Amino acid sequence: EVQLQASGGGLVQAGGSLRLSCAVSGFTTDEYSLGWFRQAPGKGREGVACVKSSDGSAWYADSVKGRFTISTDDARNTVYLQMTSLKPEDTAVHYCAADRLWEYCVGHFSGMDAWGKGTQVTVSS
Repeated sequence: EVQLQASGGGLVQAGGSLRLSCAVSGFTTDEYSLGWFRQAPGKGREGVACVKSSDGSAWYADSVKGRFTISTDDARNTVYLQMTSLKPEDTAVHYCAADRLWEYCVGHFSGMDAWGKGTQVTVSS
């Protein structure tokens, strides 16, 4: 059974940093495209970043480029999202997800195979 478990959210002041982790089971991180997504109050879910460790591909939303870094630890079967220079507009529930198709992660993410429960990130001004 494919499962993802996100953790690491919390409350941080603007300009601060957080690292989210997503532990996966039932598959290995080098087999799938993995992504982070977020949903702010009253808004739709949006893509934040995707990674495919098998070929090193990475994608970031324009709003987080230069501030966030996605990475995988294949030995630990974990995907991370290092978030720096956080802004109040980064406040959202953050989710990790996985799919065999890269195109789903960077585009049609609502169709991705597996989703973890979200972790709340709150950035105070």
